[in-house]
Amino acid sequence: MFDTLLRRLARPDPDPLPAEDARLALAALLVRIARSDNDYAASEVARIDRVLATRFELTTFEAAGLRAKAEALEAQAPDTVRFTRAIKEAVPYEDRRAVVQSAWSVALADGERSNEEDALMRMIASLLGVSDVDSAMARQHVSKGSAS
Repeated sequence: MFDTLLRRLARPDPDPLPAEDARLALAALLVRIARSDNDYAASEVARIDRVLATRFELTTFEAAGLRAKAEALEAQAPDTVRFTRAIKEAVPYEDRRAVVQSAWSVALADGERSNEEDALMRMIASLLGVSDVDSAMARQHVSKGSAS
């Protein structure tokens, strides 16, 4: 099911992803963040579903279905770099800042900040071309409880 997308992501110079694949790549990235501390908490799953429902105007059921596909893709995907490259090519900078904010909302959804999540978030922001300042502002925004 994911073979085509994985092959596309694995190419050294992939073409921009179609919208559906870009959605799946973003969802898989959020799952990877949530799993990075080896504690895939229910609060993180719920946050991923809310982010996907809001960002892509999905029903709760559709968001959960997209997340389930993303969980399977994330488990098969070789590295984070390919997800971020696909998202960077498909999404303008302002929307990438929103992606980083969504990613921080998932990372912080369980109320804990782990070293693994922090390291992955630094890498993701950098690979998406989002500045450290914008990433820190997104984290602070989420920490104040303002993010969805």
